[in-house]
Amino acid sequence: MIIAILDTMGTLILGFGSGCFFAMMWRGVRRLKQEGTDLSVQGDAVYERPGQGRGQDSYHVYAVIPCLNEQTVIASTVRRLLDDADMTVVVVDDASDDNTTHAVQELRSDRVCLVRRELPQARLGKGPALNAGLTQVRQLAGERGQDRNQVIVLVMDADGRLSDGALAEVLPLFDNERIGGVQLGVRIRNRNRNFWTRFQDFQFWAMSAITQLGRAGLGTTSLGGNGQFTRLCALNELGTEPWNASLTEDLDLAISLSLNGWSLTATPYASVDQQAVETVKALVRQRTRWYQGHMLAGRRIGEIWGSDHIEARQGLEISAYLGIPWVLDLPWSIMWHYFVIAMIWRWNQALVFSQDRVSLLLLIVVWYLLAFGPSLASAFVYHKRDHTVPMATCLLLSHAFLITNYVFYFAAWKALLRILSDQNGWEKTDRANEATA
Repeated sequence: MIIAILDTMGTLILGFGSGCFFAMMWRGVRRLKQEGTDLSVQGDAVYERPGQGRGQDSYHVYAVIPCLNEQTVIASTVRRLLDDADMTVVVVDDASDDNTTHAVQELRSDRVCLVRRELPQARLGKGPALNAGLTQVRQLAGERGQDRNQVIVLVMDADGRLSDGALAEVLPLFDNERIGGVQLGVRIRNRNRNFWTRFQDFQFWAMSAITQLGRAGLGTTSLGGNGQFTRLCALNELGTEPWNASLTEDLDLAISLSLNGWSLTATPYASVDQQAVETVKALVRQRTRWYQGHMLAGRRIGEIWGSDHIEARQGLEISAYLGIPWVLDLPWSIMWHYFVIAMIWRWNQALVFSQDRVSLLLLIVVWYLLAFGPSLASAFVYHKRDHTVPMATCLLLSHAFLITNYVFYFAAWKALLRILSDQNGWEKTDRANEATA
């Protein structure tokens, strides 16, 4: 009886995970085909197509970059943003104790505004820092007499870089008055550094980016902390401080916008580059924060189903996404080991007692496809999106989950322990020097 229950639980967990993934992956690939592109990318993300640039001049873009000790990357990030003549950059220095402020001041541009926060009001998380930057955006937009319906707020990490022509592709999406936010796919810039940075690129570029496109069809694309475009008027609806102090303030913002009836989308024609953390220790620290914020965001499922602005299919998709840590990651971290042991035991029993080995072999194949199906599909997508990565390497990356999953399992359980012990401190991601990244 216990074995039957465990087998059923495992089947349900795998079915939930694989079902959600393949549904969104299929929708994402379908959208790419409808757009008439296979999005092959060589090296840096650069996209060109006819019609680029329509509608761009009617919007005013303010990039808000929260910073805490970002002297190694902030200057190059701001310079790249200033290449667009219509861009105003608001840098929020959250009480850095390095040369971040000096690096920004040295740029000497009238399109760069520096907001300096001091302790004890500073270093309270990314959300409060973004709210301080938004206050400055509101002031500048008011002084310039700009229509707040036409003001777009771009959230960038201090190491972020937009792909060429990104604004020309993103801004026309806001011509649809229902669109409240647009999230770009993420490419890892230092992906060739080591195994861990390459694997993160595999996750972001093959798995997350395509499933985000799939979610765009429902208007439920999740916003991220880098390459996030949002209407100022949509943010204003959420009050003076639309970002909260959550460890995943971007996810919470996406939920709040959806609750207000705004649609969130993505585009296959633009992306944002960023650095990946380069060590296992840093990856665990980063993913623990992400897991903790994601888990706590699950408390808002009740709000989602109680909203008059969210359709049933949207509520189902958002709820499934919010439930991933609880329904998939934590249970599977235990069930995975049960199934490995069970399969070995059953195979040994078949060898000893000459039972139906063919049926057992078929069972193992089915479980393999269920467990590795999403990563195998991602391997083919990753190779298609970047032909510089050999297919053999992509397949190896897809099976690397046998190793990397233990990092994520550890991060998930560590996040749960932090929740239970009421630890909500923010641990910032360190940057590598751009000269060596």
